[in-house]
This record gives sequence, structure tokens and C-alpha cells, in this order.
Amino acid sequence: MSTNLAWAVLVAAGLLEIAWAVGIKYTAHWTRLGPSVLVVGAYLLDLYLLSIPMRRIPVGTAYAVWMGIGTVGVTLCGIALFGEKASLARLSCVALILAGVAGLKLLEA
Repeated sequence: MSTNLAWAVLVAAGLLEIAWAVGIKYTAHWTRLGPSVLVVGAYLLDLYLLSIPMRRIPVGTAYAVWMGIGTVGVTLCGIALFGEKASLARLSCVALILAGVAGLKLLEA
């Protein structure tokens, strides 16, 4: 697997992390079968996808980027879907996470 493909799979895993994390909100405390099955399936696929780029990308970098994508995505989904607070301080912290993820990617290139 090329390094570029490893990064693409890592981004896909990060996006899948957003999906299952936001999906937990729709499980109604795991009482709704359909959303619960989808969340567990997405979680398992996400972990599998995360393992693939770790063959080419250092584990610390891969994990930090994966978590960064998930953290930023879930935060933005919380604001957009659930009316969570979008203060300047929160958005500034999101920007710092994005800067850190971008920095890690640039340092690996």
C-alpha cells in the first residue's frame, strides 16, 4: 500500500469515527435496535480501517490524526445537528486541533 493510499484510508476511518460517534445519540441509550446495530458495525469497521494505515504511518501520528478528525467532526456535528454551543473559544480550539492534524501530516510527508 502506498503512503498516499494509507492517508486516504486514515481519513476514511476518521470520517467513520464521526458517523458512529454521532450515531450513538440516535440509539436512545441503546434501546433502538436499528441505530444500535449500525453504530456497532460502523465502530468495528472503523477500527479495522484504522489498522490498515498503521502499517505505513507511525502509530502515534495515525492515532492522533484519526482522533483529530473525529473530534473536530463530532464537535461540528454537535453544533449543526444538536444545537450545541458554537462559541469563539470552542471554534478556536477546533482550529487548533485542525492545525495540529495538518502539522502531523506535513511532518510525515
